[in-house]
Amino acid sequence: TDTGGSIRQPAALCGISGLKPTYGRVSRYGMIAFASSLDQGGPMARTAEDLALLLGAMAGFDPRDSTCVDQVVPDYHEQIHHALDGLTIGVPKEYFGEGLDPAVAETVQAAIDEYRKLGATVKEISLPNSNLAVPVYYVIAPAEASSNLSRFDGVRYGYRCENPRGLEDLYKRSRGEGFGDEVKRRIMVGTYALSAGYYDAYYLKAQQVRRMIRDDFRKALEEVDVIMGPTAPTVAFDIGAKSDDPVQMYLSDVYTIAVNLAGLPAVSIPAGFASDRPVGLQIIGNYFDEARLLNVAHKYQEHTDWHGQAPAAYE
Repeated sequence: TDTGGSIRQPAALCGISGLKPTYGRVSRYGMIAFASSLDQGGPMARTAEDLALLLGAMAGFDPRDSTCVDQVVPDYHEQIHHALDGLTIGVPKEYFGEGLDPAVAETVQAAIDEYRKLGATVKEISLPNSNLAVPVYYVIAPAEASSNLSRFDGVRYGYRCENPRGLEDLYKRSRGEGFGDEVKRRIMVGTYALSAGYYDAYYLKAQQVRRMIRDDFRKALEEVDVIMGPTAPTVAFDIGAKSDDPVQMYLSDVYTIAVNLAGLPAVSIPAGFASDRPVGLQIIGNYFDEARLLNVAHKYQEHTDWHGQAPAAYE
């Protein structure tokens, strides 16, 4: 599932392809909900062609999921072979500023240049509220998580502590032992944001800014067919390198989070290497336009072989 980038970022960092469909395109029935308005299941695979086959099997209406949209599922695999004639690509100027590794920027720009060679038109666009996506997400997602995860109390769901001394001890120890540090941190942040006296100041305001972010995308996608940029600001970091700095970890989501807030589909595909580690190109499309996204991704993979290469250290 992808709540803020958990399909696209691992795909980018590992050199594979990953698709987050439009919110409501794939049923969420049976998932353990973290943030109900953001979570969306999707496929990960080596190629965009495989993503098309997988999404064709996953997508469709499910009456058991109230957020699932009853809309015809196209033949994604058939449509990946369409020509890119007339394709207009938007490149947000905000995605190539401070915080982006220069080597990642160079690799992503080279991938976009490849689309120019394939006949696409590339134009600069603006997503003026994109810098607000991370703080908005880290109010809304923890708030929803604190509510969703309240059911894991050791009685009905999930982990149950050993030999509780009473009901209160059961609740405290089950949740204390069963949740990791990051989950506990997010539950506390979310509970605070929803508490009396802070709801209007944080949660309500975050939802208002969320609408502004969604409107930015809608306006941009009236002018262009897809939006392209980096999936992550850096290549994969060493294991444990950022574990003591949650803020730096959160900033790794800077290019993926806004897509979830808007409910749009996006795909990450391998675009090359920087410092011998994979770089992902993120392609964002309009609502329920996964067929175009997969077509655009597939055409790139027909003319490049980054998706078939492994990082030098693992060959």
